[in-house]
Amino acid sequence: MARVAGLEIPNDKRVWVSLMSVYGIGEKSAKQICKETKIDPNTLAKDLSESELDLVRGYLDKNFEVEGELRQKIFRNIKRLKDIKSYRGIRHKIGLPVRGQRTRHNAHTRKGRSRAVGGLKRKLEKT
Repeated sequence: MARVAGLEIPNDKRVWVSLMSVYGIGEKSAKQICKETKIDPNTLAKDLSESELDLVRGYLDKNFEVEGELRQKIFRNIKRLKDIKSYRGIRHKIGLPVRGQRTRHNAHTRKGRSRAVGGLKRKLEKT
């Protein structure tokens, strides 16, 4: 398997699809990498030579922030928002949607499923 940005990319997929497995590389940037390094995007990743892989690695190092660097940058940005107690930071801290979405009916992926509150069961009436 080919190593790019400290990660093993899948061999059985096309180059541009394999590059998308790197955190921080999407479809558009993967195709841009192939275009700039003059590699055919439809070749399989296992068919790349070492020189082509070196080109891709070099281009990624110069032009993109990926994997650990990007994750740390995002983490630091969120931590800064929490530290200065901004509205967005507070929303991150309590686990609610950050970008203005409504929470009355949706936001279950962020809030979690609603749970029953203890002590509120109705007692059965005797008939």
